[in-house]
Parts: sequence; C-alpha cells; structure tokens
Amino acid sequence: MATPRLLTRTRAHSQRGAYAVEFAMVFLIFFALLYGIISYGMLFAFRLGLQNAAEDGARAALRYQSTFAARATQAQTTATASSNWMPAVVTRTVSATVCGVVSNNCTAPTCGATWDTRCQMVVTVTATNLQMLLPPFPSFAMPTTIVGKASMLLDGRAP
Repeated sequence: MATPRLLTRTRAHSQRGAYAVEFAMVFLIFFALLYGIISYGMLFAFRLGLQNAAEDGARAALRYQSTFAARATQAQTTATASSNWMPAVVTRTVSATVCGVVSNNCTAPTCGATWDTRCQMVVTVTATNLQMLLPPFPSFAMPTTIVGKASMLLDGRAP
C-alpha cells in the first residue's frame, strides 16, 4: 500500500516548477504582443496628431491676409504650434506652399479668381527620429518619418 502513495507523491513533486516555466513562456509572448499594440497605438496617435496640425495650418491660411506669403507664414506658425505636443526627441519640419491646382506649379503659380487660375495652400508636417521613442524595435518595423499633409483651395482675393 505504501508504494502507490509514494509514486504519486514523487510524480507531483517532479512537476513542481512546470507552472513557473509555462508562465514565463506565456508571459513573454503576451508582453511582446502588448508592447507591439501600445507602440502601434503611439505611432497612430503621432500620425493623427501631425495630420491634425497640417489641417489646422491649412485652415489658418484661409484667414484673410494681404499676400500669399503672409498666408503661408500664418499656416506654418499655426501648424508648428499645433504640433508642439510631440516629444522633444522627435524632429519636426513644417512647410507651407502655394501651388496651382490646374498647372501643378508650386514655384511661381499664377493665382486668380477664375476656375482655371485657382490655387491651393499645401501644408506638410514631417516628423523624423522616431526610433528614439521606442528603441527596442528593429529598423524595418519602425518608420523613419511620419508625414501629415493637408491642402485647402484659396479664394484668389490676395494678390
């Protein structure tokens, strides 16, 4: 009678650390998955924030200014202020240009009030150096730049 009881106790005793090993393997997989979800959520929030900053800048260009250069300056200032919430590690670049819609000419567009001479304000906010935020990710999994871009048609009233 003593032999079966001794065998059961030895089998239970030999399985003692199995739960800890199983927990360690499952925890690593779970933590990696959770870290990936949180990191993707942060990148998604950064991208939406840059898009919102670009749209705010393009809307600011619609406010009546005396020249197109003043509109571009107002758009850049507003887009920069709207994207200041990003961490200091991230490098931001903001550009605002006036482009012709029909001719696609951004260097010297001829803007007017007619349909053929309409122009648009294109605001681009670019963020780089994102690898410093989430360092354990390999370079192929982390984008190098995130871009937010918006454009608004101008009314042609400014000279």
